[in-house]
Amino acid sequence: MIGLREQDLHRLFRASLWMKGAHSMIEVAGGLLLYVLPHEAITQFVRRLTWAELLEDPRDLVANILRQAAHGFGADAQAFAAWYLFSHGAVKLALVAAIFADRRWAYPLFIAAMGGFIAYQFHLMLLQLSLPLVAITVLDIIVLALAIHEYRFRRRLRAQGAGR
Repeated sequence: MIGLREQDLHRLFRASLWMKGAHSMIEVAGGLLLYVLPHEAITQFVRRLTWAELLEDPRDLVANILRQAAHGFGADAQAFAAWYLFSHGAVKLALVAAIFADRRWAYPLFIAAMGGFIAYQFHLMLLQLSLPLVAITVLDIIVLALAIHEYRFRRRLRAQGAGR
């Protein structure tokens, strides 16, 4: 019989997988969008998005940062961002789907992939600290800890079932 604590951790793990799956679909869609959109469409969108704010306050920090980022976002950076978002999202989405399909092999791969993504995020934070990246990394560490716990718990249950 599974204890209440284990049931709660299992539910939390499943909820975190649903969130990772949704986030992964957004990454895949964002990667595809960056791939198909011409660079000019991105800069035009940012100009339209910031136009009213800059009329009101030409020194608006956020609007100016967005415009500078869009202007400096060249074709190479766009291609890399498209590839990164798509591949990052696709890998996570495939592994989340495999875990939901109860594939045993998916747990170690999911744990390894999450560990690799977290390590890369730490690398990015060393280059430039970003609060959204810190928040995503903290959430990823929680998901990783839950995945490790779930994997170990399932292995113990299988071992107990085999020993009977």
